[in-house]
Amino acid sequence: MMEQNLSPTNLEYYDDMFKLQSTAILLSSFLNEDDGRQTLILDSTVFHPQGGGQPSDTGSISNSHFNFIVQDVRSKDKIVYHYGYFDKSNDGSLDVKKGAQVFLNVDEARRKLNSRLHSAGHLLDICVRNVGWGHLEPTKGYHFADGPFVEYKGVVPHNELQSKQKEIELEANHLISKGGKVSVIISPYDKASELCGGSLPDYIPKDSTPRVVKLGESPGCPCGGTHVNDICEILNLKVSQIRTKKGQTKVFYNVV
Repeated sequence: MMEQNLSPTNLEYYDDMFKLQSTAILLSSFLNEDDGRQTLILDSTVFHPQGGGQPSDTGSISNSHFNFIVQDVRSKDKIVYHYGYFDKSNDGSLDVKKGAQVFLNVDEARRKLNSRLHSAGHLLDICVRNVGWGHLEPTKGYHFADGPFVEYKGVVPHNELQSKQKEIELEANHLISKGGKVSVIISPYDKASELCGGSLPDYIPKDSTPRVVKLGESPGCPCGGTHVNDICEILNLKVSQIRTKKGQTKVFYNVV
């Protein structure tokens, strides 16, 4: 059973998106009663939990007494839960002690793919505005490897869909070929608003210090995910289709 009154998990990836290894202190280890998965809680983590449309990292958590395979990571009430299994039979003899130091290792290939997909979603926002669909308001994105898309509030004429799909893809790959530094800036609300083109979404508290991601010189957006270091690392973006229905427009894409 999870222990109560735990402090919020320190998110190491939040400050360093390219960090794949770290050490932490084990705070709790228990069997999740809802789904039967083993669960570890640490004082800090380099694993990105599923959220903001981005899939979770996977990898391992280990020390000299055990090796825990991380299959899924979730965050709730500022506590990060690492779900998975011990790669040796957990018959009660495993030496998994609260307060032990552990080594965290993130799967690099999965992190890089997730970061490329996530960055590509933000790049699409830029391209949608650049081709004349600036009235569309991004609401959410699902940057999953089996079908990523960005959803917008607002519709576009059906007779524009095919031509704009080609324009958006061409614009995206033009920006990818040019490249540009991807930067993460944590700043006071007013400065963050300026970095995002003059406004922030209503869900961002005015007394907060938002984390803004900027792709090159384009306006940024608030985001807690991981990204590429340079736009060129996306490599190539394919817009597979655009759907507009019931006041919403979805742009489906992939990176290849």
